[in-house]
Amino acid sequence: MAYKKIEHYDEDVTGKLMVNYKEVLASIGEDPEREGLLKTPERIAKAMQFMTHGYGLDAVAILNSAKFHENISEMIIVKDIELYSMCEHHMLPFIGKAHIAYIPNGWITGLSKIARVVDVFSRRLQVQERLTTQILGAIRDSLNPLGVAVVIEAKHLCMMMRGVQKQNSVTTTSAFFGEFEKDTTRSEFMKLISARLS
Repeated sequence: MAYKKIEHYDEDVTGKLMVNYKEVLASIGEDPEREGLLKTPERIAKAMQFMTHGYGLDAVAILNSAKFHENISEMIIVKDIELYSMCEHHMLPFIGKAHIAYIPNGWITGLSKIARVVDVFSRRLQVQERLTTQILGAIRDSLNPLGVAVVIEAKHLCMMMRGVQKQNSVTTTSAFFGEFEKDTTRSEFMKLISARLS
């Protein structure tokens, strides 16, 4: 087989999480020993490690791993990047998409690396506001571009499943640096991410 995907979970972390999740199940009135729940603590322990694996990743290093010198200064946009994160207040998911642009200043990066930066920061316990600025900061620090723009739109299950239970609300956050702080550049970016060009 030429390719094989291997998942690795820290056994010590998995074991500790399993003990805690078994206690959680019992605390909410469930029987952790019933058939349907026997492997649930292990499944949750592994799922939580996957959903928070961004703590072990370095966004700037990822961008730098595919950094190329190019004498262009036109806007580069990667839009509709799916993101899945966990609200740090209730540990419930928020799901949405990120739209990212930068204007090179002698350096570009691989397009997939932009999407990977979203994963680095979204695969942590997060708030959307901080996620937006962290993505911008990593691109700014790695590429030293003339400008960076990040817009995130997301639905938060902590608002949908509990609390105010508003099913159709969408939260939008934005961060702009450099040339995107100018109205004309920012307007062009906003128009392009709203357009359906294909």
